[in-house]
Amino acid sequence: MSGARERRVRTGGVELCVAELGEPGRPVVVLVHGYPDSKEVWSEVAVRLAERFHVVAYDVRGHGRSTAPRPLRGGFTLEKLTDDFLAVVDAVSPDRPVHLVGHDWGSVQSWEFVTVGRAEGRIASFTSISGPSLDHFGHWIDRRVKRPTPRRVGRLLGQGAKSWYVYLLHTPVLPELAWRGPLGRVWPRLLERLEKVPGDGYPTASLPSDAAHGAWLYRDNVRPRLRNPRSDAYAHAPVQLITPLDDAFLSERLYEDLEQWAPRLTRRTLRARHWVPRSRPDQLTTWISDFVTSVEEGGRAPVPAAGPHADRFGGQLVLVTGAGSGIGRATALAFAEAGARVLAVDRDAEAAAGTAGEALSRGAAAAWAETVDVSDEQAMEKLAERVGTEYGVPDVLVNNAGIGLSGSFFDTTAEDWRKVLDVNLWGVIHGCRLFGRRMAERGQGGHIVNVASAAAFQPSRALPAYSTSKAAVLMLSECLRAELAGCGIGVTVVCPGFVDTAITSTARFAGVDAEEERRLRKRAARLYGLRGYPPEKVAAAILRAVARDRAVVPVTPEARAAYALARWMPGALRRIARLKPPL
Repeated sequence: MSGARERRVRTGGVELCVAELGEPGRPVVVLVHGYPDSKEVWSEVAVRLAERFHVVAYDVRGHGRSTAPRPLRGGFTLEKLTDDFLAVVDAVSPDRPVHLVGHDWGSVQSWEFVTVGRAEGRIASFTSISGPSLDHFGHWIDRRVKRPTPRRVGRLLGQGAKSWYVYLLHTPVLPELAWRGPLGRVWPRLLERLEKVPGDGYPTASLPSDAAHGAWLYRDNVRPRLRNPRSDAYAHAPVQLITPLDDAFLSERLYEDLEQWAPRLTRRTLRARHWVPRSRPDQLTTWISDFVTSVEEGGRAPVPAAGPHADRFGGQLVLVTGAGSGIGRATALAFAEAGARVLAVDRDAEAAAGTAGEALSRGAAAAWAETVDVSDEQAMEKLAERVGTEYGVPDVLVNNAGIGLSGSFFDTTAEDWRKVLDVNLWGVIHGCRLFGRRMAERGQGGHIVNVASAAAFQPSRALPAYSTSKAAVLMLSECLRAELAGCGIGVTVVCPGFVDTAITSTARFAGVDAEEERRLRKRAARLYGLRGYPPEKVAAAILRAVARDRAVVPVTPEARAAYALARWMPGALRRIARLKPPL
């Protein structure tokens, strides 16, 4: 690890290579790697954590620059791995408990550390990523075998299929030959292609021997523990569970009974694959930092945000344009209730500040306000630079700002067209181009939400300019979704119908005088108010869509009906479009 201080710790006949970053005297965070990794899997997370903590990462025995036990058989038991951990902790933090973080097999062995009596008092908190306790796993299997139901059997078989590699690693000699031969050579490309791990020189040259030695982690521990799981495997420290939802090796169902073993449990999920220390270091750093800080300050686990999807969006940076009112404000507050860090952007500085203040009171991890006109390209570029410098790269971008315009095509002037396209289309383009590019360059995924309208697929003789702008947003979103899929960035277009927001009071009507325009605005506002569909329901749909990575989301019954007609009965929709609106 670049800039790390290195020491050697001798224990149980092996010598462990231990790397340290950050200032001594700060809370100690110990990072334990998995299979077939070395401590270098943590390099991106470690350097970020070192800004606030004393970070320690060590090569597990037989991996990286640590020596291997002789003989290998019986040299990787959980008891011996616990000896190693305690030796490292005694060396780096003899007088103070440490905060433990484990990934994959690092998490599996860390569950042992946090549940055995001899480590009690040495661990202040534990963050588990993609690695269950073998004891908990054994009881999980036992309950499904002894009390089977169709659902339980299905989940058991599903995890059995995901665990195909475990069976292979128990075969003699073949895993070692594969890793020291062709598999060791192609593994970096497989990680880059299948796991979206950046091709930045990881894994290290020790991979073949790491993987060959690490096979004994499975052989020494899996079958004995699954057959005879401990009944006292209760966590004696607060636990944070981070579950990648697209993990090819572990089902999230493995953790459904975890509260009984870890009563002080905080759950987090993210849309990612298995190797999140490499693919999502920013998100992991945020969650680990917040968890450690909370435990340090209060001596207990943090209370997760209570809103829907709190385990999914807690700590994420969410930028919402048009956040001063309506759907934008409701969306910003919904993400705040999920524990996100919210950046409320609006051309009305006072309204943006009001949303940011309310977001803090609703549970946002942090909230800020920024003022910008999304149609102004230079202003948006300056905003993107400022956000990147002061807040970081957004994990979720919601392009919501928009204006309304009604009137027949021939009553709509060229200037009217320019205004509506500048905000409704170019504002979205600017947001996607500037912030989407930063998401792609960061290489850690993300999500873009573009708020269009049911008018995108429902033609109307009264809304030619508005409908055109929203139809363009719909197609732009579909194109971006295809282009950014390889970057792990989801794109959703949300298409609401009639929603009771302030857009009706600011909408323009082409071809009428000022007095008539005021009358039409009042009538539109009254009709939308009678419809009574609140923006909070649209906000809830946006959070669900991001969590599920939906492509097109019509919101309100009339929007869903129009979308169905557009797909299956477009002729009927065209006939409806000929009707003169009630305004």
